[in-house]
Amino acid sequence: MKKSAWRFLWKSEDIRKKLLITLLLLVIYRFAANVPVPGIDRSVFQQVVATGGASGNLVNLLDLLSGGAVSNFSVLAMGVYPYITAQIILQLLMPIIPALEEKMKEGGQKFMEKWTMLLTVPMALLSAVGQINIFNTMFGVPILTSEGFGLPIVATVISMIAGTMLGIWIGQLISEFGIPNQGLSLIILSGVVSRIPVNLAQLIQSDGWWWLLIVILAILAVTTFAVVYVQEGQRKVPVLFPGRRVGTRMSMPVRSHIPLRVNMAGMIPLIFAQTLLSFPAILASYFIGSQAAWLSNFAQTIYDVFGGTNIWYILVFFLLVVGFTFFYTTILFEQQAYGDNLKKQGAQIPGVSRGAPTQKYLSKVQNRITLPGALFLGFVAVLPYIVTAILPIANQSMLLVSSSGLLIVVGTVRDTFNIIETELKLHGYDDHLIAR
Repeated sequence: MKKSAWRFLWKSEDIRKKLLITLLLLVIYRFAANVPVPGIDRSVFQQVVATGGASGNLVNLLDLLSGGAVSNFSVLAMGVYPYITAQIILQLLMPIIPALEEKMKEGGQKFMEKWTMLLTVPMALLSAVGQINIFNTMFGVPILTSEGFGLPIVATVISMIAGTMLGIWIGQLISEFGIPNQGLSLIILSGVVSRIPVNLAQLIQSDGWWWLLIVILAILAVTTFAVVYVQEGQRKVPVLFPGRRVGTRMSMPVRSHIPLRVNMAGMIPLIFAQTLLSFPAILASYFIGSQAAWLSNFAQTIYDVFGGTNIWYILVFFLLVVGFTFFYTTILFEQQAYGDNLKKQGAQIPGVSRGAPTQKYLSKVQNRITLPGALFLGFVAVLPYIVTAILPIANQSMLLVSSSGLLIVVGTVRDTFNIIETELKLHGYDDHLIAR
């Protein structure tokens, strides 16, 4: 009977050290997530958090990305969201600005990391001011304990920016000294997991909670299996690499393949769509109750449509997720430049010319396999609305994990397990070798 190499997980001193460092840094992050921002009226902000509709959706989205810190309005209220935004902006700009793309090719990961950090600071500033302004004017009741834009407000903004940089630093420490390349993902994962006990307590308070819990757990199990199945799905395109000359002999051509993933965009399209749909309702809320009756009625209509419960909101949400999936996948795929890279190596897809025709062929294949992945991601995005409409539950938080949270948990856990398995093999704990 073959035994798994995972039984040596704690015996390897190096791996054990990385796991303990990761756990310690995550504990520090969770403690920091409860340090309050100065100058905020807690009682008023709790009213904002408890509100449903579009305002509640935006708060829940920011709370997810901050690792549960927005609900406390701590110094980590923005989490690592400005850093993620900066990364996405740079990825979107590279195809538009050829000079930036060339610099990226020359400088590699160091260049990308440098400019991401530089862009994170202004993004954090805008996000901090935006969060305070939105929450401060959302219901006409200020959450700030002081008025104007004096030193107390400056202290609030600076503490929020500092909290974001602290979160990024902790994530980088995890990637460097803990589990490699998983720092930011594990930080967001810790926030998702930390919300589950709170959501579970809210579910237990409802009538007939035990059968609701069974149904919700069954839905989560089936959805998780489907997410893993789709995330692991890929199309292997055959590639023929030319033989190499070794001395006076010529080696045979090597057959390999290019793995094209069904869902290359991950959860980014869902974040794009949810953020975009939240802002029309937030802006409309400013004009509800206006002295101009037509403006107030129009604003109320916009708020109702984009409030998070309207059928049109769900339909538009689904279409936006599907559209953004294709959009973001195309950007990521073009950055791979498969046609040029294969041409430089002398490789060729059987029956397809090298260079531009190869890139065009692979783009066509990628779009074809992205379609089911995009439709599935759109379905997962609107699944909480469907379940909420069917089951007698008050809100989506009673589903224990949101759509974005489920994708984060599945993706991060999968990647973390793969990294740990790789570490075990690097340290000689290969289950195939042990079995022998």
